[in-house]
Amino acid sequence: MGTANRTMQKAAHHIPQFLSDENMERLTQIMYPKQAAEGDYLFWEGDKADRLYYVHGGTVKLSKSTEDGKAFILQVAQSGDLFGEFGSGEPQSYGYDGIVMEDASLGVILIKDLEVLIWRHGDMAMQLFKWMSQMQQFVQSKFRDLLLFGKNGALASTLIRLTNSYGEMDERGIRITIKLTHTDLANMIGSTREGVNRMLSEYKAAGAIELENGRLVITNLPFFQAMVGCAGCPLGVCRI
Repeated sequence: MGTANRTMQKAAHHIPQFLSDENMERLTQIMYPKQAAEGDYLFWEGDKADRLYYVHGGTVKLSKSTEDGKAFILQVAQSGDLFGEFGSGEPQSYGYDGIVMEDASLGVILIKDLEVLIWRHGDMAMQLFKWMSQMQQFVQSKFRDLLLFGKNGALASTLIRLTNSYGEMDERGIRITIKLTHTDLANMIGSTREGVNRMLSEYKAAGAIELENGRLVITNLPFFQAMVGCAGCPLGVCRI
């Protein structure tokens, strides 16, 4: 699959793909601009969830902490993503931390303003419902891979998802453009940094990955697809 084709398909999960041009423009008009630096917390778990965030540029990780201090990365939001808590009709709190991974340009959407938009434009509700349905499938598929295939399969699944979300083709394979530490990868699958180091070393010895300036290059994607019995899920679901 060529780079241009991959780039076009990668956008399949972004909110502009679900909203009509008119509704996307309406959503943009109620956004408040916000710049955030790497390491900034947009919100903490337990904070009142009275706003959504739209990513214009940069990346934000949504991370859940356990009682013993471990972290689990639920999602890495990128340009075109919308995230937050919305849809129950009741006051909510964030169930995770929102932490900027790379300097981000954001649009902040107050829930009360979005509710007015939906009330005025009924077709927007159905479009948002379709987006929320796909996001639910995305979360379910990530936990399915972790539960069914263990840590090794979960890491393989994560690498596949990274190719769909941040992959660029080059002469050696698919280069992952986002820079992730081994700790980040461990937090994505509920493992340890040492465990991820060991698995990556095994993948490298098998000729399935290479490292380039701290970034991963997937040189044998079918190797990982075979590990998890990849069924070719839609790219809007098979994402990081």
